[in-house]
Amino acid sequence: MIAEKQYAPELANFIGSSPTAFHAVALAVDLLKKNGFEQLDEKETWERLPAGKYFVLRNESSLIGFIWQDRAKSVEMIGAHTDSPCLKVKPKPVIKTCNCFQLGVEIYGGALLRPWFDRELSLAGRALWHELGSSELHSSLLDFKRPIAIIPNLAIHLNREANKLQEVNRQSDMVPLLSLTEEEQPDFLALIEKQLRSQYSLPEQIAVTDHELFFYDAAPPALIGLEEQFLSGGRLDNLASCFAALQALLAADTNETTQNCMIMLNDHEEVGSTSAVGAQGSFLRDILERLLPNPGERQAMLRNSLLISADNAHALHPNFADKHDPQHQPLMNKGLVIKVNANQRYATNAKTSARFRLLCEQAQVPVQEFVVRNDMGCGSTIGPLTAAKIGVETIDIGIPSLAMHSIRETAACKDCWYLYQVLQTFFTPARS
Repeated sequence: MIAEKQYAPELANFIGSSPTAFHAVALAVDLLKKNGFEQLDEKETWERLPAGKYFVLRNESSLIGFIWQDRAKSVEMIGAHTDSPCLKVKPKPVIKTCNCFQLGVEIYGGALLRPWFDRELSLAGRALWHELGSSELHSSLLDFKRPIAIIPNLAIHLNREANKLQEVNRQSDMVPLLSLTEEEQPDFLALIEKQLRSQYSLPEQIAVTDHELFFYDAAPPALIGLEEQFLSGGRLDNLASCFAALQALLAADTNETTQNCMIMLNDHEEVGSTSAVGAQGSFLRDILERLLPNPGERQAMLRNSLLISADNAHALHPNFADKHDPQHQPLMNKGLVIKVNANQRYATNAKTSARFRLLCEQAQVPVQEFVVRNDMGCGSTIGPLTAAKIGVETIDIGIPSLAMHSIRETAACKDCWYLYQVLQTFFTPARS
């Protein structure tokens, strides 16, 4: 188990080492394997597993990990998501304008775009390749780990209206610049192959066939503030929750829990979760059906269970306090946030809220509430989607944070620790 003083630095290291969902899941796999969790393959037949520690992957970007018991009557679940808003490289991305080599990108999710300008950007993701003469495909993660691109602002001398509210053109303005070149058509696939060779020992002749690559802020997460009370960096939404869920599962194993404990780390939340690996897909349902093939037994267990959907919440911004409902203004360093919405954008109800408050009391963690203003739209999470899929009682909670969906977000270190404390308490034998 992690001590409080170590928690924020280790969280920062996890996020800094996870530039994409693929990397976050790879790190999670390493942690689970080192702690004795066995990997299961969905391509193989398995059901009615003996008591033990297991995990399953889909698409290398979503993971379900669990401690399974023989006679437990519930499965306590924590859900989070591995993806974050960013810039995804297009399939045919090369743009040559004058002597500038640029890459075309798609906007992934609801990114706050202006903070991406004038930032040092790196590139990471996965590439699919095969050895020449062979049809066997290989998937390899890659990460340039250094600034290789920038999206320069237009100088204010050429845009005197720059400091007024102006729309960012997602097609023409968000085009990263990689280098100056005299090549007529820069070879991007050759660039990927060169990076792969710098990371791995590969056959002499290979062909890169496809890629899923994402730009990210090359500056690592950092503890900031006069007293280092804040953690600032990319992808706090929602890798802070993924890390806390992982650590809670590992702590449950250390405590030799007598209950079923499960974490779901889903990809594609930021784009609606409608995929084979997203919360609207079949991943969780498929695993539960394998573990408990009898429908009646499975439903009885789910009726006794609780899902904590952990996703960041909006902290009160000191410069924009009027953006919050006057009675619901979560403060940083003041505890976790219960998220409530009458229109079911969050899955919280009075019963699950009461259960979570008791859990926070047990963990000695303060708790707050968030309800969006009636004249503003409300975001959502994997909570309502998962609850609708499997019918489990669900609560939506999160750490209060600032600048959500920006290239760098900010949260209080204490709140990150609080999340781990509550999730660890959720997975302890005392609740069974």
